[in-house]
Amino acid sequence: MLRFNIVRRHWLPIIAPLLGFYLVLQTAASIGQIAAGWFATHRALDNIERRVSLDQAYVDIGNAALGTPVNKSAVERYISRVNMALSDMHYPARILRIQDVTGNSDASRFSVSHSLVLTTSEQQITIVASARPLSAYLSLSVTALLITALALPLRIYSYRRTRQRARHQASSDMPATPKLVINLKDKTLGNGVDDTQVVLQNKPLCFYTALLKYCIGNPGAPLQHHQQVPEELLTLANRVFSRLIELGHTKRKRPDFNANLDKTLSEIRAALDEVFFTFNEEKELYYPPRAQGEGSRSKQHSYALPVLHEEDIEIIGN
Repeated sequence: MLRFNIVRRHWLPIIAPLLGFYLVLQTAASIGQIAAGWFATHRALDNIERRVSLDQAYVDIGNAALGTPVNKSAVERYISRVNMALSDMHYPARILRIQDVTGNSDASRFSVSHSLVLTTSEQQITIVASARPLSAYLSLSVTALLITALALPLRIYSYRRTRQRARHQASSDMPATPKLVINLKDKTLGNGVDDTQVVLQNKPLCFYTALLKYCIGNPGAPLQHHQQVPEELLTLANRVFSRLIELGHTKRKRPDFNANLDKTLSEIRAALDEVFFTFNEEKELYYPPRAQGEGSRSKQHSYALPVLHEEDIEIIGN
């Protein structure tokens, strides 16, 4: 079952298109209702005209040419009978008046008057009928509500997909952030953004990889030149060297990572200078600090890296 985790501020862009969709459906339904009412009204008026035309010989409507008067009570009874028949057939119209005789009609429901004229060889018969207004046919469309309700889950799903694509597009449009990439398979350093790759020798590569791991696991721990390399750091460097042997890069004996530490760090810095040539600010995160001053001042210097996290580096072939 799908779960939609939509916060309050997202409901407006979801509901607004559905509301517009519902209004379109309701408008179409209303047009159909009015059209149906118009046809029903004209059909009823046609039937009234036809009925009176057929019954005129039997209804004492009078005859102006012959000078005979209208039988008012008979016409009233006729109007009542016809209106009752129209009611039974649910026609939306009633006879209001024939000639000058007014019958009984529900004026509140049938408020729109229509005049009909029957022309015979002897006289004209005027019929006034009342019909329901077209606005009375308008009603809330249950079908439109049902279709809109069924469209709601689809709209939510579409909205989530659109937002995900927008976030993905936004993230892809953002400039890539440089990140140190150490590839033990080809003994290179890279920045993860461009194709710049610098090959490092076994000793500086192993020591630098171990240094990164050591600083991540021991944030803030000092590493001073006048002291021996910590045993933990040496163990990590030896493990990386063993991995190089497994990858087939060397068969030589393990180097002494305590020896020529300044040279090893210098080779590492030179490689980083080239890898992060256009990213000086990002380089500082991975750059072993240089010693400042001479003698006792340099002895207090630490070549430990700044605070690092595992996500700041990528080691391939580890």
